[in-house]
Amino acid sequence: MQQIFIHCADIHLGSPLSARLSPAKAAERRREMCATFGRMADYAEECGARAVLISGDLFDADITLKKDKDYFYSVVESHPALDFIYLRGNHDGKQSYDRPLENLKTFGESWSCFNYGNVTVAGLELNERNVMAAYSTLRLDPSRINIVMLHGPLTSGGDGVNLTALRAKNIDYLALGHIHSFQSGRVDERGIYAYSGCLEPRGFDEPGPKGFVQLTVGSSVDARFVPFALRTVVQAECDVSGCENAYAAVRAAMKVAPRSPEDMLRLTLSGDVDFDSSSLAADVQKELEPYFYAVHVRSNVRTKTDVEYLATEPSLRGAFVRAVTADDKYPQDIKQLILSAGLKALAGRGNEL
Repeated sequence: MQQIFIHCADIHLGSPLSARLSPAKAAERRREMCATFGRMADYAEECGARAVLISGDLFDADITLKKDKDYFYSVVESHPALDFIYLRGNHDGKQSYDRPLENLKTFGESWSCFNYGNVTVAGLELNERNVMAAYSTLRLDPSRINIVMLHGPLTSGGDGVNLTALRAKNIDYLALGHIHSFQSGRVDERGIYAYSGCLEPRGFDEPGPKGFVQLTVGSSVDARFVPFALRTVVQAECDVSGCENAYAAVRAAMKVAPRSPEDMLRLTLSGDVDFDSSSLAADVQKELEPYFYAVHVRSNVRTKTDVEYLATEPSLRGAFVRAVTADDKYPQDIKQLILSAGLKALAGRGNEL
C-alpha cells in the first residue's frame, strides 16, 4: 500500500522581511508565509498524507513570537489526522515547542524513530556535541523504507550533514533543511537526498520556484517537487550600453522582464554609458513598481569618462586622472573602475560606490 509524506523546511515564521520591502509589504508577506504553511497542511490532508516532515527552521529566531507559535499550534491542532514531525534547525530556539500535542512529533540530540506501516522516519538535531557520534549510532532496518531527517549544509566536517558518512546506512530518502532552494542528488545506490527549499521567498535574493517535496512511498520512494508559493522572485538583467540617454535606458529596462503583478522582480542594470547614470536605478524602479508586487533594481552601470579631456584640467580631478592613466600597474579595465570610483568620490557621490 502506498503512503504519502510531505517534506518541507525553512518556513521561517516570524521573519522580519524588512530588507527592501515597505513595512506594509513586509507585514503582508509575514501573513502570507503563515497562510502558505496552512495551505500546505490542507493540501497534505486532502491528498491523504500520513505526516508533514519539517526539516528545520520552522521559525526565524531563537526567541519565537507567541503569535507565530500559536499559529503553528493551531495548524497542527486543526489537522488531527495528520502528524507533524518537526526537527529544529539552527534558527529554531529551544523553546520552539512547549505544548504537548498528540500529532506533533519532535526530536532531540540522539536518534528517534517514528513508524508508519513499512516506513521509518528517523532524525536527530545535529550540534557540536553529537556530530562526531551521530553517524556511527544510526541503525536502520534494511527491510524497511527509511526516511532520515537532518538540518544543515552538506559538508565533509563540522556540524553540517556529512553525506559520505551516511552512505550504506539503508537510507531511502534523506529529508534535508537549510538550503532555501530545491536541490536533490544521491546518497548512494539505494537512497536519494533533497533540500525542499523554503515555502515562500523571504527576499529578492531567493529567486525561482519555492514549495515542498511530495513523497509517494510504496516499495520505494518517489519524490516530486511541488511549487506552492504565493509569489516568486524573478531575476533579470538589462545591459544599457547602447542607450543614448537615461530615458532610453529606462525604456530598455522596462522591456526586459515580463509583467507579473503577483511576483517580485530583482533587476540588475549593467553596461557603460555616456550619460549620468547616478539616478538610473531609482528611475527604473519607480517605473516598474506598478507592474510587480515588489521591485528591487540595482545598478552596475558605469559612466564613460572622457579621460583625455579631464587629464588637461588644472584641478585635483585632472591630477587624479593623470596619475591613474600614467600608472602601468593596472590593466585598462581596472583603471576604468578606479577612475569611475574616484571621480564619483571627487564629485561628492562617494555613497554610490
